[in-house]
Amino acid sequence: MKLKQIFISLLFAMVALTSMSYATEHEDASEVSSEKKVYQPKSITELGVSFWETTGIKAIFDTDDGEMSADPAGESKEHVMSAFESSFGRIIMILIVFTLFYLAIAKGFEPLLLIPIAFGGLLANIPLAHMAGPEGMLGVIYNMGIANEFFPLLIFMGVGAMTDFGPLLANPKTALLGGAAQFGIFGSLVGAVALGFDLQDASAISIIGGADGPTSIFIANRLAPDMLGAIAVAAYSYMALVPVIQPPIMRALTTKEERQIKMGVQRRVHRLEKLIFPIIVLMLSIMVLPESTPLIGAFAFGNFAKESGVVDRLSDTMQNSLINTVTIFLGLGVGSKLAADKFLVLESLGIMIIGLLAFSAGTAMGVIMAKIMNKFSKEPINPLIGAAGVSAVPMSARVVSKVGSEEKPGNVLLMHAMGPNVAGVIGSAVAAGVLLSIFK
Repeated sequence: MKLKQIFISLLFAMVALTSMSYATEHEDASEVSSEKKVYQPKSITELGVSFWETTGIKAIFDTDDGEMSADPAGESKEHVMSAFESSFGRIIMILIVFTLFYLAIAKGFEPLLLIPIAFGGLLANIPLAHMAGPEGMLGVIYNMGIANEFFPLLIFMGVGAMTDFGPLLANPKTALLGGAAQFGIFGSLVGAVALGFDLQDASAISIIGGADGPTSIFIANRLAPDMLGAIAVAAYSYMALVPVIQPPIMRALTTKEERQIKMGVQRRVHRLEKLIFPIIVLMLSIMVLPESTPLIGAFAFGNFAKESGVVDRLSDTMQNSLINTVTIFLGLGVGSKLAADKFLVLESLGIMIIGLLAFSAGTAMGVIMAKIMNKFSKEPINPLIGAAGVSAVPMSARVVSKVGSEEKPGNVLLMHAMGPNVAGVIGSAVAAGVLLSIFK
């Protein structure tokens, strides 16, 4: 009997609470509805004028309409757009976007990256829609995974799952080439400061020299979020242009005889070596440079899962569906920073120039280091593989192999180039950690 009374009492209490909640919500809804603007009947002419006020054509040509910019960070970062930003700036950015479409589709320059970024840039420049605002689609994506640096880490996880450390372990000295190629990062840091950028902005810009998109986004978001769009576009553009930029530098710094050097067959790497290596790299990072562990940790996890051989489903997911999905969101989120008011500034031009010089310097230093090593190595080293020290995986390694086979048909350098290539990925993450540690 007591149980029945308790049950009835609880039931009445729940009904009472529900009624109170409904009444409160109904009262709030009534207050909101009372604040709604009452529709006033309009003539056909007035309706036409009202429609015209909401068109993109009017927003572009009316340079004094007081339109606000859109920023994922919210109102604190927004401002009234200037006449140039709301009109010609938007038109210029749309032309830039279509140029990126052309490079991605017609030329095949890294379409998986350039198409989402470019389309995000197109959406970010739509008048009045505020798609890059905190409540717009692009703003939501940006805050969901770029503002908190989550997407770059997921990309690194997928890259780790796709990476084979076998070539590096078979010839460990090629890791020096990956380290030498990071000269472009620190060289461009000095150059950016000399051009007038402060040390924090210069550090964010300099990472472009490693030709590593996720790392560039990671560090730019930490140190210079306002420059994220220009830095990301520069990093991914130079990654896409590896087949155009690197070969002239490689040929200029080597002789025909050096480019024809044939390297021997690599030793077979034991499975246990591949399994232990990512753990060793992670432990060294933890002890020496903890700032680099978010990137290296994600990279090591992806690679460890692959090499373990017991979680093929997880490894396949990271290599395919996960990295593909994140690439879509990452590209669109980065595109939110390609609005005219953020991209069409003098700093963006400086970033593009410094990025090109940094990437070229990294390529050159890798080749020069390989030439030096070849003088002291018992086994011949083709200097071309030094160009793969930048972390554009696996594009730069493929370019090295292509140039080598053109100089001497049958000379396959791909696996030899993959050693410095994967070392460059680790090197760029370490360089990012060093730069971040400066501002601790």
